[in-house]
Amino acid sequence: MSEFIRNDQELRRLEELQHLRSAGINPYPAVFEKTHSSATILSTFSDEAPAASYAVTVAGRIMAIRKMGKATPCHIQDAEGKIQIYIKKDDLPEFYELLPMLDIGDIIGIEGYVFRTRTGEVSVHSRTATLLCKSLTPIPVPKEETDEFGNKIVHDAFADKEMRYRRRYVDLIVNPQIRDVFRKRSKIITTMRRFFDDRGWLEVETPILQPLYGGASARPFTTHHNALDIQLYMRIALELYLKRLIVGGFDGVYEISKNFRNEGMDKTHNPEFTMMEIYVAYKDYVWMMEMTEELVSTIAKEVNGSLEVEVGGNLINLAPPYRRATMFDLLKDATGMNLRGLNREELLIAARKLNVEVEATSSQMKVLDEIFSQTVQPSLIQPTFVMDFPVEMSPLAKAHRSEDGLVERFELYVNGDELTNCFTELNDPIDQRERLEQQASIRADGDDEAMQLDEDFLYSIEVGMPPTAGLGIGIDRLVMLLTGQDSIRDVLFFPQMKPENKQ
Repeated sequence: MSEFIRNDQELRRLEELQHLRSAGINPYPAVFEKTHSSATILSTFSDEAPAASYAVTVAGRIMAIRKMGKATPCHIQDAEGKIQIYIKKDDLPEFYELLPMLDIGDIIGIEGYVFRTRTGEVSVHSRTATLLCKSLTPIPVPKEETDEFGNKIVHDAFADKEMRYRRRYVDLIVNPQIRDVFRKRSKIITTMRRFFDDRGWLEVETPILQPLYGGASARPFTTHHNALDIQLYMRIALELYLKRLIVGGFDGVYEISKNFRNEGMDKTHNPEFTMMEIYVAYKDYVWMMEMTEELVSTIAKEVNGSLEVEVGGNLINLAPPYRRATMFDLLKDATGMNLRGLNREELLIAARKLNVEVEATSSQMKVLDEIFSQTVQPSLIQPTFVMDFPVEMSPLAKAHRSEDGLVERFELYVNGDELTNCFTELNDPIDQRERLEQQASIRADGDDEAMQLDEDFLYSIEVGMPPTAGLGIGIDRLVMLLTGQDSIRDVLFFPQMKPENKQ
């Protein structure tokens, strides 16, 4: 076992902690009653009212402190911002003696009144002060300076992004503007729930641990259930269980929950991610396009107050209607080739002509998907519904009612990223069995991302599922879009990271 070694600052703080305890001070009390936040005080203070009418009790983390002779100003930070605290020796002689043992990062509670200093800063004059938490590890503090031209320069001592992801709790302290991203994330999900609930659709919960995995093409995480002595899988999609509920008689169900895929990580992929899937009976993918436009634009207006958002230098307009185009029309426009109906060998030849790199073992549909990803997807900046995919690419979607070899499916792309996926759901049990059997054959040939044959799901379809439209939205990507972030790690509190001791 490696020895835990403290640095000099940490050792000094430990000594301060011991001194406080020796003086009869509890450095970690159980409770403190706040009456006001920093934001409330700053927004409601008026110079017209007498100081006595602005009695407040506040608490927060010390972010700056100037220990002087008989008066010590400091800034504390709470969940909503910062405010200056003014501590005078004459008012608090006993607490003032403890000030040398207080550090940036400590949390204190203050009861007092609000006033404006001679420099014009709204502050709290302390009448009582309580230490609420002694911080044993220093936090990095951004330092500001002004250059020769009068420009303010901020040196962030916690600028290393990887370390900010690993220690998000410190990131949230040092860079409190990051909290706004996560407040928006919460509001996005809340608005989405309200949108669905107002239309009478039921929020449900389905199993995360599953005896079979399906609903998407992906590799699962596996685990073992000791009591049943069986292997289980972390779900990769919500789809198959939600469709069972439509079979059971619900007209509309949705779920917002975690999915898990044992695959690579990049700016838009994390092995643990949040997904929303909704299924509405008696509807199709055309209806779902219109509902998706309404949903996305409603959320954008509610969260940002605007239908325009800037991401990576691109100004995105989320006002409906969105562009609609078929997959093969977009491919033809981008490549000059008609790729519809080509076999695997022909697609490989096309990929080489287009300088699209694909693995030699890639299946026919993987080659097509890679060509699309490299030639079309980057150009889909403004919202675009990509429609009508090959049947081989979509084993759970209904066959197109007028185009042979295609299915009724769309994906919504914004800023070059896939945001949603939708099917007119396949409810023909014979067709569904044939497609899943084909997937099983592909899987047997070595494609471990192909779907499994789920007999219970097939049984449910044989019981009978009404015409249904299904939609999936990647919540993390939606948050990225509406907060202007270019990496999924910036919208996850705790993204998956390689252990620090591994290179």
